[in-house]
Amino acid sequence: MSLTISSSRLIATFMVLLLLLSSGFSSPSSSTLRSIHQRYHLDNHNYKDALTKSILFFEGQRSGKLPPNQRMTWRSNSGLSDGSALNVDLVGGYYDAGDNMKFGFPMAFTTTMLSWSLIEFGDLMNSELPNAEDAVRWGTDFLLKATSHPDTIYVQVGDPNMDHACWERPEDMDTPRSVFKVDNNNPGSDIAGEVAAALAAASIVFRKCDPSYSNLLLQRAITVFTFADKYRGPYSAGLKPEVCPFYCSYSGYQDELLWGAAWLHKATSNPTYLSYVQANGRNLGADEFDNMFSWDNKHVGARILLSKEFLIQNVKALEEYKEHADSFICSVIPGAPFSSSQYTPGGLLFKMSGSNMQYVTSTSFLLLTYAKYLTSARTVVYCGGSVVTPARLRSIAKNQVDYLLGDNPLKMSYMVGYGSKYPRRIHHRGSSLPSVAAHPTKIQCHDGFYMFNSQSPNPNDLTGAVVGGPDQNDQFPDERSDYQRSEPATYINAPLVGALAYLARPFGQV
Repeated sequence: MSLTISSSRLIATFMVLLLLLSSGFSSPSSSTLRSIHQRYHLDNHNYKDALTKSILFFEGQRSGKLPPNQRMTWRSNSGLSDGSALNVDLVGGYYDAGDNMKFGFPMAFTTTMLSWSLIEFGDLMNSELPNAEDAVRWGTDFLLKATSHPDTIYVQVGDPNMDHACWERPEDMDTPRSVFKVDNNNPGSDIAGEVAAALAAASIVFRKCDPSYSNLLLQRAITVFTFADKYRGPYSAGLKPEVCPFYCSYSGYQDELLWGAAWLHKATSNPTYLSYVQANGRNLGADEFDNMFSWDNKHVGARILLSKEFLIQNVKALEEYKEHADSFICSVIPGAPFSSSQYTPGGLLFKMSGSNMQYVTSTSFLLLTYAKYLTSARTVVYCGGSVVTPARLRSIAKNQVDYLLGDNPLKMSYMVGYGSKYPRRIHHRGSSLPSVAAHPTKIQCHDGFYMFNSQSPNPNDLTGAVVGGPDQNDQFPDERSDYQRSEPATYINAPLVGALAYLARPFGQV
């Protein structure tokens, strides 16, 4: 992840508001947005192909010793001594974006969202289900290593400032592989809560196909959540120079505690976690208004997840979460009385100028998931005097995914390798430099900048990678140096996997 891809939430929001005001940016009516999407609509998309590629992307982000069935063959082993600085085994896991860093916070969120994608839509993935399960397991295997010591979580491998000063392949990296941790003296309730959520969600994924592994994940999730709740505090308080401004916990740790408890409630059915949500929900921000769901802020995701218990299981104690979920839905609906979301002239949901596509994919996933819950409960959402049906939510999500795949003013797919026109100069070290097979000689730290500054296409396609996306005017320069728009990230793809699985379903299946 590049230096300023995550600036302070307050500053970033203020800057976006200025941009919106200066450009005359406004929330279009529903009919206007519908006509915009019709104007740019291409032939029917091959969602199955896009699903396959969205999962394949994760193989390009792997750190550690690659397995014999590795399909992204231009990648090689890397980071084989990770963790040795503190005499622990931290080999494996994912590089978060276009650098060679292993940031635990977004990695855990990525794992949670991959797991949720499988929980909701895995039965629609068909032949891609084993590959999606492998993607989850690559994340959870690392998280188990990172939580192997009591009351300790190893949250980061690598020095971000020194890593970002180099442009080198992960196979060549010689920057310090520093290890950072949280413990009872330096707490990190946010990252611990997210890790607990990831392990709990993944335990559901593997419950039938690998029960012993599922149980290991669940027991570790319970232990990690206890640590998160007992020793409270944001991880960026004690690790600010190491994690900020890259992955600061701008929203605080309260959302992750609620999120973690929600997933443990779902994974265990233990009434302890429902009681925890009831007793602590409001103190943890359950009733605060948020219209953004990301690696930093999980409130909206927790509300959607908990609302299912009321909608389908009729758990009356969680009725308020249906109301909170509805508030988020109404904030996204174009032209609705309480809509607070902005769209580009071409119809793309626009939240922030840096890596905006992460909000597009996460919102699309939530819309499809909530539509599934509403359909099962045979109910709708009321936004003022407007009735919003599950079909409407699916339509909005589909339009957003279609924009990502090419239904936009530039007729460009923002997924590498999908369609005939896609980003060729993504901000990604491994993709932009010749592979080890093609160039066995080591490329030193600064030697790779010849390619960073080049206008040549990347020699290795990071197939399935979704980049940050266009600006508020639907423009995309396709420049390697433009990390805000040209850098992919695991947490952009993770929720998209679920959305594409739904869209790739057989005709007529809801």
